[in-house]
Amino acid sequence: MVKLKRSEQMKTDIFIQAIRKRNYLQFLYGLELIDIEPYYIARNKFGRKIIYGRVKNTNEVRKFEYNKIANIRIVNSFRFSPVIPINTFAS
Repeated sequence: MVKLKRSEQMKTDIFIQAIRKRNYLQFLYGLELIDIEPYYIARNKFGRKIIYGRVKNTNEVRKFEYNKIANIRIVNSFRFSPVIPINTFAS
């Protein structure tokens, strides 16, 4: 098991709470203010933790590296329903 740094664990706890309650997240990514619907947490091919989420008011799902995220805020006043693409298959 990989031991997480304290700040990384705190971010994970915040992200898990937002994912479970389907709350929007707002944070600084580099110098850009980002609003997302958080979907899931994973590790990239380099072993760095990332979070995937749909950028608010778009259909774009992006990944964000933990080490570039700062000033995280859960927006409790808004909740979202995940957009899941449904493929139909011909029999």
